[in-house]
Amino acid sequence: MTKLYFIVSLLIGGACTFSQSSKSQLNSIEAEAASVASDYDSLRIQHVLPRQIEAVKKYVQSRGTVYSQRKAILVDMKIPSKYYRFFVVDLKTNEILSKGLCAHGAGSEIPGTDSLQFSNTPNSYMTSLGMYQIGNAYQGNFGKSYKLLGLEKSNDKALARAIVLHRYSCVPDEEQYSPICNSLGCAMLSENYFEELIPIIDGESKPMILKIYY
Repeated sequence: MTKLYFIVSLLIGGACTFSQSSKSQLNSIEAEAASVASDYDSLRIQHVLPRQIEAVKKYVQSRGTVYSQRKAILVDMKIPSKYYRFFVVDLKTNEILSKGLCAHGAGSEIPGTDSLQFSNTPNSYMTSLGMYQIGNAYQGNFGKSYKLLGLEKSNDKALARAIVLHRYSCVPDEEQYSPICNSLGCAMLSENYFEELIPIIDGESKPMILKIYY
């Protein structure tokens, strides 16, 4: 990851100093940064996501017919916010059906580091880890949104904290070269990706599980 952060710092801090003749160099750096980002995502997807899918499967199966056994959502907070880390998965085949960017809570950032911290405490503005039930849809400040019911000790105050799944205009559709905006603790998606997600969630006859892990 050191290589990636060096490349990104060049893009952010040095792009304005490049001359017209250096555009090819910039394009080369951007291509290399995209390649490193892809490698990092692949490692997490290959080695971490399958274990998390299995954990969701076991949880769902232990609850009988309460939750959807067809699809679930997993959010890997170890992947930086500028990369895809929100995954809709098929619980039968382990296939990734859809992926997008997802913001974390502003309070979760630790100044001076690339690490995150997590909390279930009200007004902490932090993301909470654990399994959630995607609850009823409602019309709020961000249009159609979904309530999230925390199913573990680490997130059982989600309803009291008004932690929901919603869209917001500051979240981009595509992967970026710098971190995206933060939420107040909610799982926050781009407007276009949220629209793609609606028929997936509403199309399930049973509530879907959403798991946030690190």
